[in-house]
Amino acid sequence: MQHYLRLSLYTLGLIILQTTIIPFTSVGNIIPDLLLIWIVYIAVTRGQIPAAIFGFAVGLCLDFLSGQFIGLSALCKTVAGFLAGYFYHENKVDVTLSNYQFLVITGAVSLVHNILYFIIFTQGSDVPLAAAIFQFGVFSTLYTTAMALLPFFFYSRRLSLR
Repeated sequence: MQHYLRLSLYTLGLIILQTTIIPFTSVGNIIPDLLLIWIVYIAVTRGQIPAAIFGFAVGLCLDFLSGQFIGLSALCKTVAGFLAGYFYHENKVDVTLSNYQFLVITGAVSLVHNILYFIIFTQGSDVPLAAAIFQFGVFSTLYTTAMALLPFFFYSRRLSLR
């Protein structure tokens, strides 16, 4: 129980960071999704169900903070957590986090997240789906994967010190 409380506090801190400081790191209106990296981390360390639950909670918080499309981020982050949970192996958590697999998982899940997001978000708008995915989705995936290098280097360094 104490572990989930600690994860919730980290999640709250990341939500605050994502909504206040991370927008200043935008490159052409593209920002990394730290919360998606966090959901992938939870999926790799805890499994599908905790990642899907945290994904839903994080997405719902973001939806209420942005006020745009209530439920869209919750849906996308739940799906992302569930998909990333397929890569959970209880005995290989440290290896997955310190290996290139974490970057591949983050990139693949981020791409699916962004495609699902823009499929729903562009419905009924003048913006073509392909343009939204290629202009924002792909570059957001690349930026998010690049930011996933930070926990990757942290865990690879931690594993090498053991």
